[in-house]
Amino acid sequence: MAMTFDPFRELDRVAGPRRGLRQMPMDLYRDGDRYILNAELPGIDPGSVDVDVDGQQLTIRAEKNLRTTEGVKWLVRERQNGSFVRQLTLGQGIDTEAISAHYENGVLNVILPVSERAKPRKIAITEGPIQAEDSRPAAGSAAGSPAADLDAEAELNR
Repeated sequence: MAMTFDPFRELDRVAGPRRGLRQMPMDLYRDGDRYILNAELPGIDPGSVDVDVDGQQLTIRAEKNLRTTEGVKWLVRERQNGSFVRQLTLGQGIDTEAISAHYENGVLNVILPVSERAKPRKIAITEGPIQAEDSRPAAGSAAGSPAADLDAEAELNR
């Protein structure tokens, strides 16, 4: 019987359970022209949840504050106060201006729409020979433009 060694399981066994990402589990999936992120935040006050986008970095922050009871002797106290942070790097195909979020029943739903330029599109095909003068950049156009790059590649392939 083969046995595998999992260093993280051993670390959990020795040091106790890890904190952090396990306290904000999430699902992320694509549904048509948008991605949907569902993050579990049970017991979190919706007013303490913060979703930010900085460039292509999405950050979710939340704060959990439990009521403290003075003068009691705790027998078991597994729920904890604290901050939760989760960061994701978004691809260039996400429309960061149109991101929206909704919190309901302990679940944060973040909608990440796909940008128009990243959506699949049909390319029209024309018939007939390519005219050499039509494929060259117009006078005064910047070198290094996509049209100039395609023209240079066409010249190399002749």
